[in-house]
Amino acid sequence: MSYLLGIDIGTSGTKTCLFDESGNTIANAVAEYPLYQPEIGWAEQDPEDWWNAVCITIKEVINKSGITADEIKGVGLSGQMHGAVLLDKNNNVLRRAIIWCDQRSSAECDQITDIIGKERLIQITANPALTGFTASKVMWVKNNEPHIYEKINKILLPKDYIRFRLTGEYATEVSDASGMQYMDIPNRKWSLEVLEKLEVEREWLGELYESQEISGEVTEEAASLTGLKKGTPVAGGGGDQAAGAVGNGIVREGVVSSTIGTSGVVFAFSDKVIIDPLGRVHTFCHAVPGAWHVMGVTQAAGLSLKWFRDNFCIEEKRTAELMQVDPYFLMDQEAEKVSPGSEGLIYLPYLMGERTPHLDPFARGVFFGLSAKHEKSHMLRAIMEGVVYSLRDCIDIIRDMGIETKEVRASGGGGRSRLWRQMQADVFGTDIYTINSSEVPALGVALLAGVGTGVYKDIREACDTVIKVKTKQEANADLQRKYNEYYKIYKQLYKSLKQDFAALASI
Repeated sequence: MSYLLGIDIGTSGTKTCLFDESGNTIANAVAEYPLYQPEIGWAEQDPEDWWNAVCITIKEVINKSGITADEIKGVGLSGQMHGAVLLDKNNNVLRRAIIWCDQRSSAECDQITDIIGKERLIQITANPALTGFTASKVMWVKNNEPHIYEKINKILLPKDYIRFRLTGEYATEVSDASGMQYMDIPNRKWSLEVLEKLEVEREWLGELYESQEISGEVTEEAASLTGLKKGTPVAGGGGDQAAGAVGNGIVREGVVSSTIGTSGVVFAFSDKVIIDPLGRVHTFCHAVPGAWHVMGVTQAAGLSLKWFRDNFCIEEKRTAELMQVDPYFLMDQEAEKVSPGSEGLIYLPYLMGERTPHLDPFARGVFFGLSAKHEKSHMLRAIMEGVVYSLRDCIDIIRDMGIETKEVRASGGGGRSRLWRQMQADVFGTDIYTINSSEVPALGVALLAGVGTGVYKDIREACDTVIKVKTKQEANADLQRKYNEYYKIYKQLYKSLKQDFAALASI
């Protein structure tokens, strides 16, 4: 029996999972680390925290599993997208990584657009300039920290920094690199035009692989720190969303994923390049060779619920600890006491600005309709509903682009919560499915590593072998009609508040 290791470098922590060839989870481990917010709208992490978490979790997984390291056929890497890890010529990290949800680079987005031209930028990179993308973060460093910028020798994404620590190779792969805004997306290669105009050296970027290709092997040093065997192959892997999509079986047209993690993502497969001319959703290379995906993103989906949990659910957290259950389980129970629509309370999940469909770094979270009758349980349900409304924004745009959405598979917190799944079914007006694994990003990159090492013929065969539908929740037509009325108000609220968000940000 061969085993495959999937490592997912997330925002709140790293999860490492060991799978057998049938996709069964043999062992997993999680290690958390901090998020730094030195100013409002800023978000940074220390790459050394990621590496320490990887070392800890790999060792723990191997110990738990009872297998030997030489039984691990290959390693796949998944990670939070867009983060800028800057290394000097001695491979020292120059500053804390500016990560995906950081909003400081609005002026740099305008600068990039002016330099390249809005239409040409979308033509090449399939997306407008966004604060979330790597290019604007690097430009911000150039403008505000020139003493750092002049020392740059390599620009790596979060998971690719881990690849470097594991293998010594400077490399990335097409799905994650798509979110840097340095790629020619239709042709799946670095854009020399964009790099030249933005004054970014080609040598600063790693070699570009397809996601299933082997990008390096575990070094002797990394083997001693992680417990892996020297020479273990490391596949290209994928950005967290492409990896999660593979782990959800989103490898053919018509099957769409809805993922609620820290962010919220609606992800649709396409066998051709389809670009929204308004730039409301992203078009990136998929982890499937010769395929692309269209993706809508809510910046603060699960983050909204986590924020509320950490600040206003202290009692639930204490009770959960005594009961030895997840606090979110108790929060679900509270929210279920409230009728759909939260008795007129609507939440806008813009804690970290917003991407789809508004592209507004100044947007902020809002409770609208608050009255004296509302209690904490209403606020909990309103947060969950508001997140689903934001995901409907995404799925409606994807449908308008002519992309099929015959089946929606839920994952992340939105897949584990029965209440959140039902909300999605009722708000989207479609049945919601889950699959037989909850470790979808780690599973996705493990499967890619399996393809790269010959365990499976190709990624579709791997998904067909491993992934099975587990649950189905049907949409309720009456509730759909009710949610449609609230959704109309939800959509209008941003338009009403847009100027106020900007005014608040200017103070």
